[in-house]
Amino acid sequence: MSPAEAGSIGGRQPQAVRSALAVLEVVAAAGVGVTAKEISTELRIPPATTYRLLNLLVAEEYLVRLPDLRGFALGRRAANLAPAPLAIPTAARTVMDALRGRVRWGAHLAGFVGHRIVFLDPDPDHPPADPEELTRHPHATALGRLLLAEHEEHLPHGSLTRLTPATLVDRTELRLRLAEIAQTGVARQCGEFRADYGCLAVGVRAPGDDRLVAGLALTGAAARVATAGDEIVEVLRAHAAELAPLLA
Repeated sequence: MSPAEAGSIGGRQPQAVRSALAVLEVVAAAGVGVTAKEISTELRIPPATTYRLLNLLVAEEYLVRLPDLRGFALGRRAANLAPAPLAIPTAARTVMDALRGRVRWGAHLAGFVGHRIVFLDPDPDHPPADPEELTRHPHATALGRLLLAEHEEHLPHGSLTRLTPATLVDRTELRLRLAEIAQTGVARQCGEFRADYGCLAVGVRAPGDDRLVAGLALTGAAARVATAGDEIVEVLRAHAAELAPLLA
């Protein structure tokens, strides 16, 4: 906005600005895939007004329409409204290198920024899935389930997408799975995000207040993940414990 435009703000424009900011807050809280109807209902503003605000925010790149046109997500410029995640320290990368030297899996360290999953140290030899897709479908991913077990409010609105025949889309059953993850600290998915791959993940928690600060994940063939036993889980836990004071 130019200085001339800023100086010409009229009586109704401040309310429009507040409404646009409220739309951004709803999308950030609801997560990827929230619809215009859900935003309109949440904010109690007319659908026509909601669509005008959404079109403006999309045009300015604060929001993006999802490829299936069924919902919205935060856009590139919205990331400028919050500090970017800090680069992880060298000591944390050393821990990740040690883990990769010990196991024959893809080993990834991911962080959580609100409802978003971001890779802090992806395995260079086993490129992970697109973090935007993981964020969009947290119900079908081990890292996403770690986050949902802590913050179920990040579960997308509406019907859960079935990505493969194995994807868990029943919300009642998913809540039972999330309760188990909250109790054990271990999340697993076998062929639910991609039919041929699976993931095993544990949380990295701050030593002082037990906040979930990151997720440590191993990826591999779905059948291999399904049969991974306590030994590999303990390896993950041990390395997560080493990472905790470095990332908190």
